[in-house]
Amino acid sequence: MAEEVKLYGTWVSPFSRSVELALKLKGIPYEYIEEDLHNKSPDLIKCNPIHQKVPVLVHNGKPIVESLVIIEYIDETWKNNPILPQDPYQRAMARFWAKFIEEKILPLAMKATNSEEEKEKVGVEIFQLMKILEGELNEKDFFGSENIGYLDIVAAIIAVWFRVTQEFLGVKIVSEEKFPVLF
Repeated sequence: MAEEVKLYGTWVSPFSRSVELALKLKGIPYEYIEEDLHNKSPDLIKCNPIHQKVPVLVHNGKPIVESLVIIEYIDETWKNNPILPQDPYQRAMARFWAKFIEEKILPLAMKATNSEEEKEKVGVEIFQLMKILEGELNEKDFFGSENIGYLDIVAAIIAVWFRVTQEFLGVKIVSEEKFPVLF
């Protein structure tokens, strides 16, 4: 029996994009279903009745929600091309830094307002957090190994999100000059 894999997402969501990247790295064929978040489909609401948001992965009729959970599910279900490190300590560290990105950096980026004072404050805080994250790369091409993995997929959210945030703030937060290793 062929496996059924569907991904409900939206082109503008960095969280949907991270799940797509994980599926592609694993070589998993899937059906992509673009959602209009202003007019959510009954299927999306049925698959994610609590949050009613994307991404949602449906594997053989069973929905999985939340991007980090989905990426770990993909890695545990399809063993080829591991995404998470095999070493338990490295796996724990990858999860820690992924939470750092999702719980510290991204909420701060979303917190920006039209107030110039708030923009400056947020810009400074984001800069400090990004310096910490860049230090974790430690001159390597990828977080944790020689190949793209879990934390790289999660950190890719920054690339998508910060283009929008930088445009909104009117400040270039992520640049090659400021973050040569991350860039």
